[in-house]
Amino acid sequence: MKNVLLLVGLAVSLSMCSSPTTTETDNNATTEASPEQQEEALQVYVEFDARPGNVAVASDGRVFTTMHPLGSAEVQLLEVKADGSKEPFPSIDYQKNGAEASDDKIDTPLGIRIDQNNVLWITDMGQNLGKTRIWGFDINTGEEVFKMELPEDVAPAGSFVQDLAVDERNGWIYLADIANPGILVVDTNNKTVRRFADPVLEAEDIDMVIGGKVIHFGGAPARVAVNPITLSEDRNTLFFGAMNGTKWYSLPAAMFRDEASDEELSQAIAVVGEKPISDGVATDKEGNHYFTNLQDYGLDVLTSAGELKPVIRDKAIDWADNVAVGNDGFLYVVVNQLHKTPAFTGAEDLGKAPFYIMKVKY
Repeated sequence: MKNVLLLVGLAVSLSMCSSPTTTETDNNATTEASPEQQEEALQVYVEFDARPGNVAVASDGRVFTTMHPLGSAEVQLLEVKADGSKEPFPSIDYQKNGAEASDDKIDTPLGIRIDQNNVLWITDMGQNLGKTRIWGFDINTGEEVFKMELPEDVAPAGSFVQDLAVDERNGWIYLADIANPGILVVDTNNKTVRRFADPVLEAEDIDMVIGGKVIHFGGAPARVAVNPITLSEDRNTLFFGAMNGTKWYSLPAAMFRDEASDEELSQAIAVVGEKPISDGVATDKEGNHYFTNLQDYGLDVLTSAGELKPVIRDKAIDWADNVAVGNDGFLYVVVNQLHKTPAFTGAEDLGKAPFYIMKVKY
């Protein structure tokens, strides 16, 4: 696939296809995979010249992605159309397109979710604008249905609020802040927010090792705090963990709605199971948790029965940033070589396009 992403005009066009899948024999020769093998193997869904951030898949199969703030994209939020083209979402008017950051434009988004009401939610870290915001758009009409700026006492300058979990039934959103480790809990009904902090939200003192090298972030061995965060299908249980962490935790979501104290919340934290060092996560309707596995170039699943096991291992999965569950039986995963950006290397960008959204059967 040799298509180049063109971020110009009112739309971005890119062909969407699956790369031929090969299988390796005992003598290292490769042969074309059968249709059945291709269905099970890792597939390229779409490729990019600039780094995608996080991907979300609607119930009807529509695919949306943020463009990563550590990349150089002119457009911040895209829909991958069924015909293979890409279009700014909800319109070009919301994209910075190289201009100065402003209140009416999306600045530096990353986390993205589509709720059961077909509202697309994004976190906008505001690294240029200097404020953290949440946006909500109706994917059927493109209408902006929610916008909120988080107060500075909850999300001070330097916050890195990215992943989110959305409870559309009760009107609550849960955000992970890796810079000031904590969970930000937003009541969208009255636009109030509180911060919850606990030691389990901080990074464990373990190295992230990829390709035999210890990964650094900000000039020191990476110690990235709470990041992956999801909700159960019934929205009653909040799940979370640190990127540099090996435990997956839970809390009853109703405790936040009932204004439980921080002490009560800390006492209610439970260990759900093990997890890999991971960036993104998705929880399916059956209560299985799908993690990106950064160190092993793959995806893992913590089953509803509590067993952690691999979904796939493939060197092509070079930093799986996030994962989304599609109703078509596929997991969609952003692969963007994030650890090769200057924020990690401390020098030049060692990543090379193309970057991908890939998919694999689950």
